[in-house]
Amino acid sequence: MASTADIKNGVVLSIDGQLWNVIEFQHVKPGKGGAFVRTKLKNVVSGKVVDRTYNAGAKIDIENVDRRDFTYLYNDGDNFVFMDVADYDQINVGAATVGDAANFLLENQQVQIALNNGNPLYVELPASVILEITYTEPGLQGDRSSAGTKAATVETGYEIQVPLFVETGTKVKVDTRTGDYLGRVN
Repeated sequence: MASTADIKNGVVLSIDGQLWNVIEFQHVKPGKGGAFVRTKLKNVVSGKVVDRTYNAGAKIDIENVDRRDFTYLYNDGDNFVFMDVADYDQINVGAATVGDAANFLLENQQVQIALNNGNPLYVELPASVILEITYTEPGLQGDRSSAGTKAATVETGYEIQVPLFVETGTKVKVDTRTGDYLGRVN
């Protein structure tokens, strides 16, 4: 058992059988009364964010989470297969665990996977990826009814909004957190 003095950003706590990641914390010592620690926690599985306050010195459960580099190999039905770059072991990660990251996964792409006791918790992609546009309508000059953007399908099958001048076959940089178009790549 650890105490509130061990709380740091990035530490994973076990609360009521669920894993919570510490996003930020603040040690508060008011003039009157005992000190306390104010935290902002994010649920590792669902992504829900909550605020929680602990009295100073309270006992907490810190979980061991191992973040390791993996290479995405292929999709096998409901599972995604990844290879550990250190020891070449392969692991299967369920589609629910991969979540929205599946929209931006290409074969041989480097990702980070957080593991707790050998179980994958979540997949962390780089901030942006380069994808090729596989289909988009031709943009017409002067067509501004859609504020200068149009729908385009990338090679993973995900649909993003791109400027009118982007054509099929163009490589674009896409933000993996929001799915936004960031620019063309030569």
